[in-house]
Amino acid sequence: MTTRSSTDAARVIPEATVARLPVYLRALTALADSGIRTCSSEDLASAAGVNSAKLRKDLSYLGSYGTRGVGYDVDYLRYQIAREIGVTQDWPVVIVGIGNLGHALANYSGFRSRGFRVVALLDADPGIVGREVAGVVVRPFDDLEEIVREHDVAIGVIATPAVAAQDVADRMVAIGITSILNFAPAVVAVPEGVDVRKVDLSIELQILAYHEQRKANGADASTEADGGAA
Repeated sequence: MTTRSSTDAARVIPEATVARLPVYLRALTALADSGIRTCSSEDLASAAGVNSAKLRKDLSYLGSYGTRGVGYDVDYLRYQIAREIGVTQDWPVVIVGIGNLGHALANYSGFRSRGFRVVALLDADPGIVGREVAGVVVRPFDDLEEIVREHDVAIGVIATPAVAAQDVADRMVAIGITSILNFAPAVVAVPEGVDVRKVDLSIELQILAYHEQRKANGADASTEADGGAA
């Protein structure tokens, strides 16, 4: 068991840095799988898709794990980041809403390798309850409290239609879930002390569409400028 110092416990890491730590962990894992044992900040930054100055600043919140002239020990830094974000322990997770998206999430193999164990799949539709998905039998949504207490669940995933999302979030919070990953296309209100991460695939696509439009407009403007110069 690793003991954390009071200084570690009190350290506050910016949210933007926290969001990048899993990206660094994924890059380090890929490097380790390729047999690479040490890497420079430039190499790691390139693998993670960030600039090296930002990476060094992010890692400074964890402590100094690099050696001048040598770089970072890949396995050690990977352990430190994994410990910081909590994936060195087992996190039981419940998924509510086993439609197409919930089905895909249940079948995602990356959860377990990153420390997340799906202990239950829940749905309010009697036509879905009882089906087996990814080796887990879908249970009624009303079983949520029993499952949370049995497995000491702190993290819940919402993959329901928008209209049901707030009710699901309310039920989760009422029985002690304190972290929610929300895939529903709706904003859910939660009390202070409960963390919600929202994933809206349509918004991400709209952002990409915006960038594509800017590229197209830039190309059009460039063509017009070239034509005007002729």
